[in-house]
Amino acid sequence: MFGVRKPSLIKRTLLKALIPVMASMAAFATQAETLKIGYSDWPGWVAWQVAIDKGWFDKAGVDVDFEWFDYSASIDAFAAGRVDAVTMTNGDALVTGASGAKSRMILVTDYSNGNDMIIGKPGIRSIKDLRGKKVAVEKGFVEHLLLLKGLEQNGMKESDVQIVNAKTNELPQVLASGEVSAIGAWQPVSGQSMKYTPGARPIYTSADEPGLIYDALAVNPASVAQHRADWLKVVKVWNKVVAYINDPKTRDDAVKIMAARVGVTPKEYLPILKGTRLLNLKEGMKVMHKGDTFESLYGSSAISDKFNVDNGVYTQPQKIASYIDDSLTKAALK
Repeated sequence: MFGVRKPSLIKRTLLKALIPVMASMAAFATQAETLKIGYSDWPGWVAWQVAIDKGWFDKAGVDVDFEWFDYSASIDAFAAGRVDAVTMTNGDALVTGASGAKSRMILVTDYSNGNDMIIGKPGIRSIKDLRGKKVAVEKGFVEHLLLLKGLEQNGMKESDVQIVNAKTNELPQVLASGEVSAIGAWQPVSGQSMKYTPGARPIYTSADEPGLIYDALAVNPASVAQHRADWLKVVKVWNKVVAYINDPKTRDDAVKIMAARVGVTPKEYLPILKGTRLLNLKEGMKVMHKGDTFESLYGSSAISDKFNVDNGVYTQPQKIASYIDDSLTKAALK
C-alpha cells in the first residue's frame, strides 16, 4: 500500500511536545559525519531510491543514509534530531519550524500536479455544483486549502459550502456513504475513493493550481553550515535522478525501482508518478525566486502560512525567507 505524504499533517500540539526532545538531540544531528535523511512515500521523494540503488551517492563522494518512514514519523524524527534532513512539503516546513524545529529548504524536488483532488460524487461535475452542499476534507490540511482555491477561482467563498471534517483515510467511505457531495484527498486515497464510488470524478485538482504544494529537501540549518560541501553533492545527484526518470530510455527502469520501494507494480505506480511534476535543478532554481504567486516557493509558502494561521495550525506568521536557501542549488548549476 502507498503511504503518500500528508500535507500539513503535523499538528501544533504534537510538535510542541517534541520541542524539548528536538533541542536535546540537536547536537547529534549536526555532528554526524554521515548525512541522515528521512524520506517517505511521495513520488518526488521515492525518486531518491534511484540514486540509492544505482550507487550515485558513493560515486559523488558523499556518505548518505536514507531512512524510510511514514510521512508524519519522518517529520517527528527530524524534530527530534534523529535525522539531519527530511523530505516534506513547504507548508509542513513552516508548521514544523513554528513549533521549534527550523529547517532550510535547499532543494525543491517537485510540485503536486494532479495527485491532490476535490472529487465529486456522481452528478457533481464542477466546483459550482457544490454550492450549498457538504464537502468533506480534513480541516487544516492542504486539501482544505485546495478546496478554498477552487471556490475562489469559481467566484465562491468557504461559506458557500458546508465543510465536514473527516480523517483523510476515512474519506473513501465518507464519499461512498452518499452523505456528502464531494471530498478532498490525495493519492492513493483519492484513487480509492473513485474506485469505491463508481461515477465519482475529480472536479478540481492540484494540476489546476500548480505550485499550491511544493515538495522539498529541508535540512537542519546547523547541518547545512557544517557540511555544506556534502549537501552540495547531494543536490547535484538530484539532477541525475530527474534526468534518469524523465529519459524515455531509462524511465521504465526508474519506475521499476520506485514501485519496488513502495511495494506495488510499475503499472500501478506510473499514474501516481504522472501526478507529480519533478523539477530538475534549473527548474527548481526558477521556482526559488521571490514572488507573490504559486509560481514562487516564496509566494506559495506565504499563502500556506496565512492559511495555517487562519486555521489555528500555529499562531504567529513565519518569516518565509528564513526557510529558503537557494545557494546550494545555484552553486550546483555552475
